[in-house]
Amino acid sequence: MLFARRHRYIFRETLAPFLLGVVVFTFVLLMGRLLRLVELVLNKGVPLVDILKLFAFLLPSFLVLTLPLAFLLGVLLGFGRLSADAEIVALKSSGVSLYDMARPVACLALVVAAATAVLTFYAQPQGKRAFRDQVFEIANSRATVGMTAGVFNDEFEGLVLFANAIDERSGAMQGLFISDERAGMEPSVIVARSGRAVPDAENLTLTLRLRQGAIHRQAERRGESIYQIIDFDTYDIQLDLGKELRNYRERQKRESEMSLAELKQAMAAADTNQRRKYEVEKHQRLVMPLAPLLFALIGIPLGIQSQRSSRGGGFALALAVFLAYYLFFSLAETLGTEGLVPPALAMWLPNLLFLAAGIALLRMTAQEKKLLLFERLDDMGRRLILWLRHRRPR
Repeated sequence: MLFARRHRYIFRETLAPFLLGVVVFTFVLLMGRLLRLVELVLNKGVPLVDILKLFAFLLPSFLVLTLPLAFLLGVLLGFGRLSADAEIVALKSSGVSLYDMARPVACLALVVAAATAVLTFYAQPQGKRAFRDQVFEIANSRATVGMTAGVFNDEFEGLVLFANAIDERSGAMQGLFISDERAGMEPSVIVARSGRAVPDAENLTLTLRLRQGAIHRQAERRGESIYQIIDFDTYDIQLDLGKELRNYRERQKRESEMSLAELKQAMAAADTNQRRKYEVEKHQRLVMPLAPLLFALIGIPLGIQSQRSSRGGGFALALAVFLAYYLFFSLAETLGTEGLVPPALAMWLPNLLFLAAGIALLRMTAQEKKLLLFERLDDMGRRLILWLRHRRPR
């Protein structure tokens, strides 16, 4: 039988905190973006459907982090609870080895690793790209989203726009001052009482429709410089966003938004410095899915040896191990990008170190050897209890 009753029991003990950790950690990361996105709905009038799309596009990038972290938390809390209730001792006395207890955790680790691989290889780069495109589309369809009243805005090339007041929901602007120095146009200054941006999604154009104003222009006519003032009731400024949008999509594509095939093509045409960045990105995606397997090796012995800790202690230990792993990972990324270490070696080195540490910890725990760190912590705990008893008034 692949899974005996004890295996299913251990699997459930690990699965419950893992699922809870996924929800909690993902929500905590999303909170960093939540306030800004909610502001777009309440103040800028962006449709809720567009905001939900942005959340969906962000989710893969967060799950790449939260799945391994939640799995590590699940292993630590699950085995910590089993060890604290002496169930590990009972299983060992029944002839069940630690390696046998690790079977259900290893199966769950493979599932989490496969999910992380799908996110890393496909969902994360596509989600990042889709998120930036969606933000850009919102900015195009609602041109005043990025504008601030009382501030000179230069988002549009060749135009500087100032508005005394902007209705953030309707997009209506009051008290407009515009400096128009676009290529092929005579430099001019435009003042208007009110205005509104009118987008055309099909033709990728944007019209700034101004009302009740005047155009001030210094023009050259037959070798003479003349100053013109042209009053108007309605005046349109046409902006062609099609070229800008196409250039944006081509120029702004980063290595984190590329597929593995695109990374391979980009490396063939890149210079030495850029090629190192592409290689670091490629190997980062290869090693990230292995994190749950490493955390299974490390989490089982740490969970058993820290059985005296509370659930809060297990949570803190999970964060400490996870932070140590990603600090090594960030250092390796810097070394590989700067060329101090070959990118492949740099990105695989943290996994090799954690693999060696995990195997050593698992063997020590299987031989019932206690880590010096936890011996010191237990000794400190006993001394603290004795000190508190001595200080207690009689």
